[in-house]
Amino acid sequence: MLEKGLDIRNRRCPALTSGICNKQCKPCNLLNGWGGAGAFSDGKLILSPDVGGWLTDYVPREELENIVKYVDAFYRKFGVPDKIYGGDGDFIEDIRRKAVLAGLNFIPMTLRHMGTDKANSVLEAARRYLNGKVEVKFRVEVAKVLVENGRAVGVETSDGEVYKAKYVVLAPGRSGAEWLQREARRFQLSLENNPIDLGVRVEVPAAVMETLTDTLYEPKFQFYSKSFDDMVRIFCVCPHGEVITEIYDDVLTVNGQSYFEKKTDNTNFAVLVSVSFTEPFKEPIAYGKYIARLANIIGGGVIVQRLGDLKKGRRSTEDRINRSIVKPTLKSATPGDLSFVLPYRYLTDILEMLEALDKLAPGVFSNHTLLYGVEVKFYSARIKLDRNLET
Repeated sequence: MLEKGLDIRNRRCPALTSGICNKQCKPCNLLNGWGGAGAFSDGKLILSPDVGGWLTDYVPREELENIVKYVDAFYRKFGVPDKIYGGDGDFIEDIRRKAVLAGLNFIPMTLRHMGTDKANSVLEAARRYLNGKVEVKFRVEVAKVLVENGRAVGVETSDGEVYKAKYVVLAPGRSGAEWLQREARRFQLSLENNPIDLGVRVEVPAAVMETLTDTLYEPKFQFYSKSFDDMVRIFCVCPHGEVITEIYDDVLTVNGQSYFEKKTDNTNFAVLVSVSFTEPFKEPIAYGKYIARLANIIGGGVIVQRLGDLKKGRRSTEDRINRSIVKPTLKSATPGDLSFVLPYRYLTDILEMLEALDKLAPGVFSNHTLLYGVEVKFYSARIKLDRNLET
């Protein structure tokens, strides 16, 4: 196994302690290394086959449910908590009814929550389990896939070293999305452009979301905007969590996390607009980076704005942020105006979503709610695969 980053025990991200990404880690320790981006994530283990990708396109549902159970049992051996969220049937039906009345599509699911602190220890335990079973080489960057007679036979690293193999499994993660796309095009593989998710990280008092998060932990809602019919969704809810930064190449974006032990007074979550580009446009990742880079230029990094200021068409200032009921957990964010960064269409979609969500969680659409920008999720273009996940 070849890993671009560091072993889990050696991964350190200054942004997690200081709130400031110094852009000095090459590659970024938040996204690269054993455990990938998940090592410093909120640490959720989703147990529902309907959430998290397109595996049902390749695996029959019954088989996929068994795979989920197998993976769940594997993780639990290494310390994942026993508690399962989202299993209260009566509560779920009540939320589903209220969501329909608000114009929201509620997606029920069950999950376990590790928290950023426990996720790290769980992944380290899994790493120890593989000692002596799998050889792992760290700080090795794969530059290209080697192909002979139409079959992958190995890889070549950025240092020119060649590794031959009977089978080659590519799992580059979020930070390798562009690389995977380039390799697929180099071999003229059929690609399907994934939608790009672009939006903001929302921060509210934890009490605003507790009715939902105490039982569901991560409520998932979809919304189709009235103005543009775009799909907008809530993603990565972090109860009693904090807002953090992450970096893609030279672009600083925003994310969220929460701990199993440590708690804050705030809850944060992403509101993302999903847009699928059509021909001839083939660079959704470049587009997302462009928007994020614009925020970096204007705000010197991540921008934070009160929802009330956005609605009034004015920038947030340090004084206005200080007067807000919600105290920002990302201290390095610069008060500013997101309307100079996000297109009107995206802002309209986001505001409509927050207004609808306010009917289930009163206070979300408050003037004091904080918006951080931008948050963007980069996904690799989907390579067309057969049922064995082969090209």
